Amino acid sequence: MAAVTGVFMKNWDSLEESGTCTSERDFDDAHRVCQTLDIPFHQVSYVKEYWHEVFSYLLKEYEKGRTPNPDILCNKHIKFNYFHKYAINTLGADAIATGHYARTSQEDEDVFHHKLTPHHNTHTTLFRNPVRLYKPADLLKDQTFFLSQISQDALRQTMFPLAGLTKAFVKKIAAEAGLHHVLKKKESMGICFIGKRNFEKFILEYLEPKPGNFVSIEDGTVKGKHKGWFTLTLGQRAKTGGQKNAWFVVDKDVATGDVFVAPTTNHPALFRDTMRTDRFHWITGDPHPELVRNQMMECHFRFIHQKPLVPCTVTLNMDGSVWISLSQPLRALTPGQFAVLYKGDECLGSGKIIQLGPSEYTLQQDLERLKAAAQHGEQQSPDAAS
Repeated sequence: MAAVTGVFMKNWDSLEESGTCTSERDFDDAHRVCQTLDIPFHQVSYVKEYWHEVFSYLLKEYEKGRTPNPDILCNKHIKFNYFHKYAINTLGADAIATGHYARTSQEDEDVFHHKLTPHHNTHTTLFRNPVRLYKPADLLKDQTFFLSQISQDALRQTMFPLAGLTKAFVKKIAAEAGLHHVLKKKESMGICFIGKRNFEKFILEYLEPKPGNFVSIEDGTVKGKHKGWFTLTLGQRAKTGGQKNAWFVVDKDVATGDVFVAPTTNHPALFRDTMRTDRFHWITGDPHPELVRNQMMECHFRFIHQKPLVPCTVTLNMDGSVWISLSQPLRALTPGQFAVLYKGDECLGSGKIIQLGPSEYTLQQDLERLKAAAQHGEQQSPDAAS
């Protein structure tokens, strides 16, 4: 039987707003599990790495008017990069095992049969049979969305013991093993390693307030003031103050500081059906063969964890980016978020959304202008004929 070692990662160094340090509590819980199971226990700190490679990037993205996804970035840069290398190279492990609800195309035993030699550049690693990432048995807990940017190197040396289990069954196993203290823990929510803080208060600790106006997308009137476009994301309710009806964020102008708002939660200015990503990260290392062959591919899309998958058509660009065209417009597609693609049960990978197509509202306005211009042209034509 393979020997197992428990490792606790500390990635964030701060107190919650309530004054309690959750990472200390989590450390104690993990330590108790290892004591109960009688396995070795280690702690590693990636506070510095998290700050430089995840959090600093996060702040830059917010300043650009985007809304990043720290959980995807944390898995890419920290857990399946620094931690993976520490486990393999320092602890001498054959593989890492994490509690993600996900599945791969290889059997657990296969993981031990291909110990990789260290590469100077992991991006050039070539595999004849790449390992694929699949949805788990418990689709309600599917976490492949958060794993959509991890490297092939890391995936080949990762085991997901919860792949074929439901959450209810995992709890049953934990109870039988006497791990009652972790059964009482609530689900971890909120930004990875930042917890359940008030986001506006939190972000204003790190970025200078840049007050600006809430501006109506319909008539350009000012509806209120905000403390900085980076405190807001598309689709959220705007605190316009003094307005009788609710207004919702539909766009941002980083140059002027204006945040555009619309008067209903399902306003057409919030709905779009096309977007472009940056260079797409394919889990297997290469674009899907169908896409390479046809330059176009039908698959499924989501940009928010646990939202229903939407049919889409993907077009591959020369620079490795992709255009995604959805079968129906979606509410609040957001630059900075990740477009994650699926084909059947397989998670193909993801790319950061960097450009959006026109909103339904813009298309409606354009159509009305064209109709008006056509009518105007018809009215003028008799004079033109004379």
